Amino acid sequence: MIKILMIINGLVFLLQLTMGEIQNPSENHILTDLFAFHYWRSPLFKPHQLLTHLFMHASFWHLALNMITLWIFGAALEHLWGHKRFLRFYLICGLGAALCYMGVITYENIRLTTEVNTYLANPSYDNFRIISTHYDLVNAYNEELSFPDTPAKMEFAKMFLRGFQIANRDMAFLGASGAVFGLLFAFGYLFPNSYVYIYIPIKSKYIVGFLILAELIVGIQNVPGDNVAHFAHLGGVLISYLLLRNWHRKGRHHFK
Repeated sequence: MIKILMIINGLVFLLQLTMGEIQNPSENHILTDLFAFHYWRSPLFKPHQLLTHLFMHASFWHLALNMITLWIFGAALEHLWGHKRFLRFYLICGLGAALCYMGVITYENIRLTTEVNTYLANPSYDNFRIISTHYDLVNAYNEELSFPDTPAKMEFAKMFLRGFQIANRDMAFLGASGAVFGLLFAFGYLFPNSYVYIYIPIKSKYIVGFLILAELIVGIQNVPGDNVAHFAHLGGVLISYLLLRNWHRKGRHHFK
C-alpha cells in the first residue's frame, strides 16, 4: 500500500509539473483550484478536497520529504496492521488533520475579516497597526504600507487589505503531511524504544516528541510568510492518538 501511495503521489506531481503548476503557481492553478484544500467560505472550496489535497504537493522537496517519511515509518505499521487497515488509518489521519486545520483557518479568516472591516470603517493608523502587527504587512509584503497617514496612502492600504483578505480566503493547502504526521506519531506510540539512526541511534519516542514540540512552537509563533500548515500536522497527530487510544481500549491494539 505504501508503494501504491507513493506512485499515486508521484504521478499527481508529474501532472502538476506538466500543467505548469509547480513552475508557475501564480499563473497556472487549475488542479490546485479543483483539488487542493480551501477554506469552506472560499468559492473554490469543494468537499472532495478534504481527501484529494493529500495527493498534491507544492514542490519536489515537499513531496520527497513526505514520501521518505511515509516509507521509513509506515513500513512497520503496514506490516503490523495489514494493507486495508493501514490505508484506513492513513486516510482518517489525513481527513482529520484537514478538519482540524479548517478550524484554525476559520478562526484566522474571521479575525482578519473583522480587523479589515474595522479599518475600512475607520481608516486610522491605530486600526491599521493592529493588522500590520499580526501579519507583518510592511516588512513581509509591501513597504508602501508603512504609516498610511495621508488620504492617498489610506486608499492604497484599503485596496491592499481587500486583496489581502481575498488572497487569504482563497489560499490553497496541499500535501500528505497531516496523514504522515499521524503515521509518525503511531510509530512512536507503538514502537517507542525502536532506534532510528540519524548519525547516532535515537529512540523513536524522542524523535517524535521533538518533532511534535517543534511544530507546536512554530505554529504558535505564527511567523508571517511561513506557508507551512503546522496545525494540520498537529491535527494529524491528534487524530492518530485518538484512534490508537480508542482501538486500544477496544482490545484492538494491533488492529487485527
